[in-house]
Amino acid sequence: MIIYNVTVNIENDVREEWLQWMKEKHIPDVMKTGHFLENKICKVLVDEEQGTTYSIQYTCESMERLEEYQREHSPRLQKEHADKYANKFVAFRSLLEIL
Repeated sequence: MIIYNVTVNIENDVREEWLQWMKEKHIPDVMKTGHFLENKICKVLVDEEQGTTYSIQYTCESMERLEEYQREHSPRLQKEHADKYANKFVAFRSLLEIL
């Protein structure tokens, strides 16, 4: 099993709107692709000078399924997020293997 982790620092002036959009639109759209088994969104508990950081985790059954998602869906969904919250966030992605 693979966890596709997306860590996002979002500016506080749009944080509540972003969080609602993530829960009601973006995460459901990612799940509708059929490539992930489950998801969770977590607030990263650190004191920060700017913004608030979240970890969005999607569980996938294999690297093959994740790579398929990245080819077929990720560019469109990332662009939608980037267009909606331009200059209001920074993000990075990491992969974890469940042992």
